[in-house]
Amino acid sequence: MSRRLLTVFVLILTLALPSALRAETDGAPAAKKSAPKKKTTRAKGSPARKNVARPGRKAVRATPPPPVADKEPQKPAEVAELRHWSTPDYTRIAVTLDREVTFEKHEIAKSPGSAVLSRIYFDINGARLASGVKDIPIGDGLLKTARVAQYRPDTVRVVLDVENIRDYKIFTFSDPFRIIVDVKGERPTEISALSPTLKAAVPPVETVGRELLPVVPKEPVVEPPREQPAPRPKVRTAVKPGKIRRIVVDPGHGGKDPGAVGPLGMQEKDVVLAMGLSLAKKLRDELGIDVVMTRSTDVFIELQERTAIANQVGADLFVSIHANASLNRNASGIETYYLNLAKTEKAAQLAARENGTSLEKVSLLQAVLFDLMANYKLNDSAHLAEEVQKLLHKRLAAHYPTVKNLGVKQGPFYVLVGATMPSILVETAFISNEKEETRLGDPQYQDQVAEGILEGISAYIAALK
Repeated sequence: MSRRLLTVFVLILTLALPSALRAETDGAPAAKKSAPKKKTTRAKGSPARKNVARPGRKAVRATPPPPVADKEPQKPAEVAELRHWSTPDYTRIAVTLDREVTFEKHEIAKSPGSAVLSRIYFDINGARLASGVKDIPIGDGLLKTARVAQYRPDTVRVVLDVENIRDYKIFTFSDPFRIIVDVKGERPTEISALSPTLKAAVPPVETVGRELLPVVPKEPVVEPPREQPAPRPKVRTAVKPGKIRRIVVDPGHGGKDPGAVGPLGMQEKDVVLAMGLSLAKKLRDELGIDVVMTRSTDVFIELQERTAIANQVGADLFVSIHANASLNRNASGIETYYLNLAKTEKAAQLAARENGTSLEKVSLLQAVLFDLMANYKLNDSAHLAEEVQKLLHKRLAAHYPTVKNLGVKQGPFYVLVGATMPSILVETAFISNEKEETRLGDPQYQDQVAEGILEGISAYIAALK
């Protein structure tokens, strides 16, 4: 009996134990299956890597990299200046900022569906208005006023109140960034005759003798002493009345902008000023033409102001005088440019240097150049450039037989953009070439350059019908 009870007890335990073990393990997390080991290969002869934990060392957990700090938001660009130059048939507005920005142009018609404009305005994004920048009353028959205000915390709005315009263009210059608006109208017949009275612009224009000079604040305008050349016979082609009455002579660079600097330290701004003054005197004395100089002393004049002055005074020709430069110290010769697309890399590089900007900015200017040249005297400018280049080289070659004739070329020069008259840029020598730098400093060479340009202008005038 006792043996039978023992057998029954063992049987009960045998049936009950697996159930208890299953109940105990139901709440425990399932064990992770071990990933199959990857078979690795190693280079022949290289020691096998051991992955054995060293006694007494704790496992080190990798520290995550620190979070990357967010970049500080860029400060708004500053609208530093609003200026204008005005004539009865042309007005230029320039908005200067401290860096490049985007802007959106808008128009408001005088009545719905009308082509006659009441306002032109543009919103400058990511910008704030500097203190002291205020509205400009214009009242020149084209525009009434130019207004500027902080439209939104991050937007400056410029509004041009239109009176009567025919066309306008908006484009930009770089370094510093400027938004330029050129407004065109019809020249009234009553002002077609040469008149010394001009509407004031900012900066105003004052008359010194027969010369019109921009007023530059805080910089005294002092005429440098001029040597009196020996008198000589004046044999020139007679100027045809009514054809060429006024010429603007523009010595490049000036003031804080030295232009190119030669290996001996000569600065472009100084030699081109000397040649410009000599040319202006010859034009007055020998051709009897009224001359306006963009600068007659060592002052800085912005590029957009130079052609604006020419348009403002109703010039018939615009001649900008420069000295060339190249990384190739052996480069030499003279060349004359007029405004158009650059056909060579060298022409684009020269335009970038004279514009004080980069090749990329020159490419951007070229993209919109055809639109800006709607009123540019392309054929007349090419003709003027050809006459000046031919006779300048002829004059210099008679005294300096090794002078190279590099010919007439074209390029996108800021200083020529917006000119409404035939306009050229003359490169008188390579200041980067030590031999030509020495020539540029010689008063005799300067006089021969002025004489050659004068002869080219005279030949151009003689060919006018």
